[in-house]
Amino acid sequence: MNLQRLLVSPAALAVAFALLVWGFWSTPLYDLDEGAFTEATREMMESGNYVSIYLNGEPRHDKPVLIYWLQAASVHLFGLNEFALRLPSVLASLGWVWALVSFGRRFVDRDTGIVAGLVLCLSLYVGLIARAAVADALLHLFLALSLFEAYRYAQKPDRATHLRVFLWMGLGFLTKGPVAVLFPFLVSGIFYLSYGRWQDWLRAIFHLPGLLLFLAVVLPWHVAVYLDTGWAFFEGFYLHHNVNRYSGAMEGHAGGPFYYLIVAPLVVMPFAAWFILLLGKLGRVMDDPLDRYIWIWFLVVLGIFSFSGTKLPHYLLYGMSGVFLLMARYRESLARAWVHLVPGLSLLVLFCFLPFIFRHLASQTDRLYETTLFLDGIEAFSGTAQWILVALAIVAMGISFIRATVWRRMLLVGFVQAVAVAFIVLPNVLGVMQDGPKAAALHAREQGKSLVFHRVYQPSVSVYARQVISRGDPEPGQWVYTRVDKLDEFMRQPSDYHKRVVFSQGVARLVAIEKKVEGPS
Repeated sequence: MNLQRLLVSPAALAVAFALLVWGFWSTPLYDLDEGAFTEATREMMESGNYVSIYLNGEPRHDKPVLIYWLQAASVHLFGLNEFALRLPSVLASLGWVWALVSFGRRFVDRDTGIVAGLVLCLSLYVGLIARAAVADALLHLFLALSLFEAYRYAQKPDRATHLRVFLWMGLGFLTKGPVAVLFPFLVSGIFYLSYGRWQDWLRAIFHLPGLLLFLAVVLPWHVAVYLDTGWAFFEGFYLHHNVNRYSGAMEGHAGGPFYYLIVAPLVVMPFAAWFILLLGKLGRVMDDPLDRYIWIWFLVVLGIFSFSGTKLPHYLLYGMSGVFLLMARYRESLARAWVHLVPGLSLLVLFCFLPFIFRHLASQTDRLYETTLFLDGIEAFSGTAQWILVALAIVAMGISFIRATVWRRMLLVGFVQAVAVAFIVLPNVLGVMQDGPKAAALHAREQGKSLVFHRVYQPSVSVYARQVISRGDPEPGQWVYTRVDKLDEFMRQPSDYHKRVVFSQGVARLVAIEKKVEGPS
């Protein structure tokens, strides 16, 4: 098998998926997102309450329950570790890839399905989602399944496909709430209406067996959580984390109306130019039903989130599953090699200069926390790591000159980028940020110490220490977890107790609180 065929083979797809999730079992959990999800799972298992969700001993209303159940099941099988906590996201990502490839093979052709799967696996931001112990990979799976099934049903109605749409929407609803129903509802509605088939659409959505199946999936847990906590979850999740998140920026995640048009090329690196070329074809491909459906899907997601108060890059991925298929379908349109290869090559070159970038950033800030991270980053990316990145960048540049179609060369650059991210960039970035907090938590656990947070909140520390960590005044015998930039202020505070730094790594500090020894009278 020559390189041309090997690149569109199941073996290439398997390698791409392996790179997508590589190292998920070894890199430390990151704060705040992974720490919050996994600590809530740990507390669920510790309390034995699998209905209501708590974080740090307080009710957590950010998301519905399904991801916590799956993480808990995985932990029961494999123990409380990164492998178990992230495994549900990895398996969901595998399902996401399978759904896209299968749909592409069914409605276009085999090679197009595989190329679409490769673009999905090798896109920069997908790799961050697939490895993370959060709800997003699971939601992407159920959104893709429900929207793909809705298209299948629109083309060839049958009872089993119809019911699966409602099943996937129900599971998506248990994963992240109304968004799992909103997009299938709007996308299918606009698609049917664009062909004047509004009566068919009404019959499809008001399908009694499907609605009953949806309720059978969603309703039992909602009844159980109401019986356990009353209206607290409904007010916290549906009003605060849905209505308020859309109407205003939460947690500082704001952006203008063109935010996603700017972010989109970065999300799909190294395929930014490929994606932009596809956007240029928008007006010429609407006559094809599949193209029309996918563009409606993408534009609905883009439109809704462009006017949302809270903006995060991964929201755009909700509309990208079909776009990956269109990129693969029109891959032969890529003609100008350097125009399309430059963005990916530029990112790899940027990786090579990370030590110098961190050195510059360290010189531009007087904040101790940021300075510590940047200095640790210089050390992490210098030496062997930097030389490997330089070698990978040279390999990627060499790929630019081989005799192959542009899209094949872009995929090869995607493989090089995936290797760089999986083996060098992501492990070192997470190591710089989280190795210290993880080591501090493990040290406290080994010593049997109860921890108290001082002016920080890092739930991953609670996961590794296997305890709920309060924020307040520490007692003798406890240890205080704080950051390097909060340490001096804490040590200067007047206290009846003796304070002693017992652990220091990266940005993490542990301070022992001890009774003062009375001298002779």
